[in-house]
Amino acid sequence: MIVDLFTWLTGALTQAPAIAIGAAFVWGVLSVILSPCHIACIPLIVGFIDGQGNITTRRAFGLSLLFGFGILITIGVIGIITGLLGRMLGDIGGYGNYFVAIVFFAIGLNLLGILPLPFMEGGANPKYQRKGLLAAFVLGLLFGIALGPCTFAYMATMLGVVFSIASTQIIFALSLLLAYGIGHCAVLVFAGTFTEVVQHYLHWTEKSKGALILKKVCGVLVFLGGVYMILLNFW
Repeated sequence: MIVDLFTWLTGALTQAPAIAIGAAFVWGVLSVILSPCHIACIPLIVGFIDGQGNITTRRAFGLSLLFGFGILITIGVIGIITGLLGRMLGDIGGYGNYFVAIVFFAIGLNLLGILPLPFMEGGANPKYQRKGLLAAFVLGLLFGIALGPCTFAYMATMLGVVFSIASTQIIFALSLLLAYGIGHCAVLVFAGTFTEVVQHYLHWTEKSKGALILKKVCGVLVFLGGVYMILLNFW
């Protein structure tokens, strides 16, 4: 079924612009949902939003958007650099995986309440609010390093179409990439924003039992994401 879906999406990329752009958007969504690397982003942003305390839906949306934007920036930069170096697009090598694993471990331990990280703190204080915005963006930048190889593996077919039409239809080619990026970020923005909606509905604060359990579950999942990054060097 999954193979059939991607086969259909591949064909749709060569259809009329509206259909092709829609297919690129769906491809971006699936690149998060179906990828072991990308799926680790969801518990991270959920745990991060959960730890910000009683915030508005607008702020949760903004934090999630900055996180997704940070990921896209890093992926783009890594793609350009690795391409110029003649490496496979997004290939950061074994040492890069170890670096990202350390970041995963640190964030996971923070969500578990073991390792304090001041920039991850939430609260109503404007100083903490600014830290939250910066932290969301920086986390996105760091996670983008880990997601490089996975992202370009999922984008390979679409990039082939983009490169083939770029010389004659540059606007259309860029539109496909933009649609993919929006779809990619949409999943993360939805996950982060929906977390705040649930908190508000259940009247959770950062110290509520349900919120603490959710945060610890996310911490375990992010920590396991770090383990996965290390194991990639042995597969």
